Amino acid sequence: VQLQASGGGLVQPGGSLRLSCAASGFPFRSQSIGWYRQAPGKEREGVACVSAGGTPMYHTEAVKGRFTASKDNVKNTAYLQMDSLKPEDTAVYYCATDPVLWCGNTYMPNFGSWGQGTQVTVSS
Repeated sequence: VQLQASGGGLVQPGGSLRLSCAASGFPFRSQSIGWYRQAPGKEREGVACVSAGGTPMYHTEAVKGRFTASKDNVKNTAYLQMDSLKPEDTAVYYCATDPVLWCGNTYMPNFGSWGQGTQVTVSS
C-alpha cells in the first residue's frame, strides 16, 4: 500500500487549498479514504472521510461546510478540498486507508495504512 499526500502549503486565513492523495498497491475503488491531521502538541484527529464509491461521509464538526473529501476511482486519487481556512486548521495532514474498516456518516475509524503527510499552514 502506498499513499502520498500533497498540495499543502502556506495560505492566508479565508483561503483555499486542495490536498491530493495518490494511491497504489491496493484496490482503491473498494476502500474508503480518510483524512487526518495533527497539529503541534495535539493528538491526531480524523478530519474527513470518503466512501469507497466516492461519497463524502464523516466530516468532523470543526470542518463541516468548509472541507469536502472526495475520490476519483479512475485516477486512484483522493482529495480534500479545504475552503475558508482558519489558523486552527494548521497541521500536518495525512491520508489513510484500510482493507477491512470503512467510514460512515457519523464515525471515522483509525485506518491502518498511512502515507506521508503534507504541511498546511494558515497564517497572515
